[in-house]
Amino acid sequence: MGPGGPGSGWPLAGTLLVAVAASMVAGGEDCLWYMDRNGSWHPGFDCEFFTFCCGTCQQRYCCRDPLRLLTERQQRHCLAF
Repeated sequence: MGPGGPGSGWPLAGTLLVAVAASMVAGGEDCLWYMDRNGSWHPGFDCEFFTFCCGTCQQRYCCRDPLRLLTERQQRHCLAF
C-alpha cells in the first residue's frame, strides 16, 4: 500500500498509548528524597496531577514527559546504591 496505508499510523499510536498509560499509572507520583552529586540532601516532594517525577538519581523534578519518568521503584533503587 502507499502512504497512509493501514500500518502508517502505528508508531505514533503506540507512542501515544505508552504516554497515556504512563500518565495514568504514574500521575501524581511523588519524588522521593535524594542526595545530589555534592552529597546535599533534598527532601521528597509531590508533583501536580498529570505530572510525575523525572530526572536522575542525583537530580529530580516534576515533568509531563513520560519518556523522562523516574518510577518510585527506580528511585528506591537509587537509594540502595
